[in-house]
Amino acid sequence: MIYYNILTKTNHWPRRVKKIDAVISKILIHKKDLKFINSINYFCNFILANDLFIKSFNKKFNNINKSTDVLTFVSSLNFNNKKKEKYCDIIFSIETILYDAKKNNINFYNHLTHLIIHSFLHINDYVHNKIKDYLIMRNIEINILKQLGINNPY
Repeated sequence: MIYYNILTKTNHWPRRVKKIDAVISKILIHKKDLKFINSINYFCNFILANDLFIKSFNKKFNNINKSTDVLTFVSSLNFNNKKKEKYCDIIFSIETILYDAKKNNINFYNHLTHLIIHSFLHINDYVHNKIKDYLIMRNIEINILKQLGINNPY
């Protein structure tokens, strides 16, 4: 099962929460393509924040002193003879997402959809440190976005 909460940390997000909830629901229809595993319970917090908030996490956990569009944190627990559980915090920065969407002439929600898909893949152990891994991840993202009626952002 996949459980999620949406938390807002700035006043720029609340009017968007209902639409974001609908976006997440549409994405989760493709949970097989996103490589979610049935034997794992997922607990995801979508934290809707700003540049200042995300920058502090990026500095603390990645030693990078700048903001970014999204950060994904995952921890796992295994229980004897029970389902494995993953606890996930996905933090988004409104300023960076708005800036990138405008700069690339992409609809805000289409860009956010892409970032959510990207984060879900990270939750399921996908990385993009090597070109081969990047291409695998990118192709999955493009395929899901296409199924959602969203153009290839690359």
